Amino acid sequence: MPIPGASRAVPRLDPRHYEPDRVPYEVRRHAGAPDTLGVGRPGKVGLLELAFERIGGRTELTGHYQRSPLQIMRPLYFDPARPDLAVTFLMSTGGGVLQADRLRTDVRCGAGTAVHLTTQAATKVHRMDFDYATQMFHLEAGPGAYAEYLPEPVIPFAGSRFHQRTVLTVDRGATVLAGETVLAGRLARGERNAYRVFASDLEVRRPDGELVALDTVRLEPGGPGGGVAGPAVLAGHDVMASLYVLSPLAPAGRIADVLHEALAALPEAWGLFHGASVLPQDSGAWLRLLGSDTRACAAALRAAWDAVRRLLIGVPAPELRRT
Repeated sequence: MPIPGASRAVPRLDPRHYEPDRVPYEVRRHAGAPDTLGVGRPGKVGLLELAFERIGGRTELTGHYQRSPLQIMRPLYFDPARPDLAVTFLMSTGGGVLQADRLRTDVRCGAGTAVHLTTQAATKVHRMDFDYATQMFHLEAGPGAYAEYLPEPVIPFAGSRFHQRTVLTVDRGATVLAGETVLAGRLARGERNAYRVFASDLEVRRPDGELVALDTVRLEPGGPGGGVAGPAVLAGHDVMASLYVLSPLAPAGRIADVLHEALAALPEAWGLFHGASVLPQDSGAWLRLLGSDTRACAAALRAAWDAVRRLLIGVPAPELRRT
């Protein structure tokens, strides 16, 4: 099914579409020709395009294009407090992200839609001997839309090189909640900060292209900065999580206070460090937390999600069951 009204400057399989226009130097310096399947070969370029529109009393998926390994389950409607909310699980047919993979997801949420996007499982980024992998995620939220993008954590394996870029294009009348969590590695195996580089860029823009906020993360354990375990980086913690809230439904200062209060109420024994502040132009607020217990960090992020949901739309966060 084509994306209704979509205009395409370049074909989907043109490298200009699936290659990021900017790859951080820390990642780009690992570029090379793999001795296995290279960029552009079948299965190496994953594309997913989704369009949602409000039809009648709920949000419907009206446009859908996918190219393996990216795919989705059909939207589900199981939030008892918001039966109009289309809950959509993003999936991969592969076992994780491999060297020379180029992944891109584009989601358009039309006026008045309500959408929750998450992943079926954590994103596992495998060891890479040649080149690197990239993942782009673009979300557009139209007037009055309510969109949540809360994926499971990214787990960079030893030797991996990964860059992900998230671009949120948010109408001034829309609300978007976006989360990001990265682990230090396969913690159950005692693997910590053995990846080569993890780089993340998150941009918030208005429909006219105006840049509202930019958050960049560069984690390079063996890099010239002296690693990632010290002060002002991860400070010995194994989990870093962020939650960004863009909304006109409450003052930015109040959103930041609610995020802070939600985490301040959690047990001190969880050993979490966190901070919350307003975003530029009073467009919303954001939260970042550090911890070493994956379950505690997941519970903390959920507590923040639940608290801000109650503030903005007056309902709690639903239970999400993954199979």
